[in-house]
Amino acid sequence: MSDINTFHDDISTKLQQQEERLTMLDRKSQITAARPHLAAAADLEAPHQKAFEAYLRSGDDDALRGLELEGKAMSTAVAGDGGYLVDPQTAATIQSVLKSTASLRAVSNVVNVEATSYDVLVDHSDVGSGWATETGSTVETGTPSIERITIPLHELSALPKASQRLLDDSAFEIETWLAARIADKFARAEAASFISGDGIDKPTGILTHTTVDNDSWTWGNLGYIATGTSGDFDASNPADAIIDLVYALDAEYRAGASFVMNSKTAGSVRKMKDMDGRFLWSDGLAAGEPARLLGYPVLIAEDMPDIGTDATPIAFGDFGSGYTIAERPDTRILRDPFSAKPHVLFYATKRVGGDISDFAAIKLLKFSVS
Repeated sequence: MSDINTFHDDISTKLQQQEERLTMLDRKSQITAARPHLAAAADLEAPHQKAFEAYLRSGDDDALRGLELEGKAMSTAVAGDGGYLVDPQTAATIQSVLKSTASLRAVSNVVNVEATSYDVLVDHSDVGSGWATETGSTVETGTPSIERITIPLHELSALPKASQRLLDDSAFEIETWLAARIADKFARAEAASFISGDGIDKPTGILTHTTVDNDSWTWGNLGYIATGTSGDFDASNPADAIIDLVYALDAEYRAGASFVMNSKTAGSVRKMKDMDGRFLWSDGLAAGEPARLLGYPVLIAEDMPDIGTDATPIAFGDFGSGYTIAERPDTRILRDPFSAKPHVLFYATKRVGGDISDFAAIKLLKFSVS
C-alpha cells in the first residue's frame, strides 16, 4: 500500500505540472494574438478598396463620394495606348508534342553495371554422350565450350544552355522542363540504337548483324524466314509466313517470346484472318496488357523498318535471353553556371550499351522471295 500511495502522489504531481504548463502556453498564445500586426496590410490597400469595405460594413458612402476617378485615353485595343502593358498569361508548363517510342528494354535483359563493359558468357555447344554397356569401356565424349560476348558501354550526352535571366524570370521551371526533355531524347536515341545501331560509339542493334536463311543458320548470324513475295506478304496465304516465323524459333525460347514491329506493320498484320475468318490479332483484355499475335505479346517499336523489299520489319524471339542492355542506372545532369556566362549549361550524360547475347533466341521475317 505504501508503494501504491507513492505512485499515486507521483502521478498527481506530474498531472499538476502538465496542467500548469498548458495554462502558461494558453496565456502566451493570447498575448501573442493580442499584439498588433507588424505589417499594416490595411494601410497598403487602395483607397477605393477601403471605401468600398466601409460601404459594405456600415452603409457609409461618404468615402466613395470623395474618390476622384482619373480617366485617360488608354485602351488595350491599340498597342501603343496600353496594349503593351497587358501581358498574356503563359501556360504553367510546355505541352510536349514528342511521343516517347517503346524500347527493346521493355522485353530485353537489362543489367546495371559500374564498369566500362559487360561480359556475357554463352554456352551454345553441347556435351557429347553415348550408350554404355555393363561391361564395355566408356569412351571420352565432347566437352562444351564457353564463348565470351563483350558489351561496351557508350556515352550519350547533351549540352543545352539557357540564360540566367530566363531561368530567373520564366513563368515555369525551365530547369525541370529541360531535364525532362533530355531524358526523353535519351530514351528515344537509345531505343533507335537497340534496333539499328551500328556499334560505333553506340549500342549494336538487332538488325545490324548478318542475316541468313534460317535453314542455313549458324552462330553469330540471325536467321530469317522469307515471305515468298518481294516487299509484301503472300497474296493467297499471308499468315503462313508469320506461323513459319513462330515455329522457326526453338521450343525453349517460344515460352517467353514476343513480336516486335512498328505501327504500320502492325496495321497490316492486324487485318489477317485464319481460314475460319477469325483475326490472328487479339487486343489485351486488361488495362496495360499488350496486344497478342497468335497468342504472343506484341511490342510496338516505331524504330523498326516499314514493310519493303528485302526489309525485316518483324522480329520474333525471347529478347530476355537474346538481347542484353548494360547501363549505368541514372542519367547524370551537371548544372554549369560558370563556363558560358551569362548562360547556364546543362551537361547531361548517360552510359548504355547493348548487343545480342544469344543468336538462337531471335528470328526475323524478311519480305523477299527467298
